[in-house]
Amino acid sequence: MALTVAHRGDPYVHRENTLPSVRSALLKGADAVEVDVQVTLDGVPVLLHDPSLDRLWGHPRPVSGLTSGEVAELTGGRLPTLADALAELGRHAHGRMLLDLTDIGQAAATVAAVRAAGAQERVYYCGGATAMWAVRTADPDAEIALTWKTSAYPAPALLRAVAPRWLNLRFGLIDPDTVAFAREYGLLVAAWTADWKRSMRRLLALGVDSITTNRLSALQRLTGHPAPGLTRRAPDGP
Repeated sequence: MALTVAHRGDPYVHRENTLPSVRSALLKGADAVEVDVQVTLDGVPVLLHDPSLDRLWGHPRPVSGLTSGEVAELTGGRLPTLADALAELGRHAHGRMLLDLTDIGQAAATVAAVRAAGAQERVYYCGGATAMWAVRTADPDAEIALTWKTSAYPAPALLRAVAPRWLNLRFGLIDPDTVAFAREYGLLVAAWTADWKRSMRRLLALGVDSITTNRLSALQRLTGHPAPGLTRRAPDGP
């Protein structure tokens, strides 16, 4: 049965990469919640996909140029740190967190935050080859999903260096040959980000091991995945 991975939390209900969004996905029974990590000027990992606060928070300033205190002030305290998100994860008996990194410089601070929270067993990482190599260097035992965006398969030498458990593929790239390649190297297959039932059904038929989606409930209905009855919560702010 494919694992259900909630993309940036529950973004059709709450603002992506916020604690209400993470909490909603966990309460709905997601196997994992994927969140994005950026690192502030003073080295604090926070939950945000974009390099800047512009799209979600209305401030066209890069997170890497702001201290964590400045980020908190500009977002009214609503943009969580990774430590906040891991504390929320710890309040739920079920579920894991998938940390998406885009830059080699994010790895050390992110791995350190996971260790500080004692969350190693409930966290795994995804991203491109350089970022995941940095994670592997920072934590030899880390569980890694190597994100791959082209139809050319990753080289065996790269797979040996990064030692991923998962091959994390854009859903349109996955076909029987891709699945066979992953199995040849002992890899699980993760698909991202599939939101339409037709795509979900195709991936399930191919035997993928996890599907990341913005439409968690739709995927759960297709997989027959048990989900607790939830929960009406007021949407997060605009």
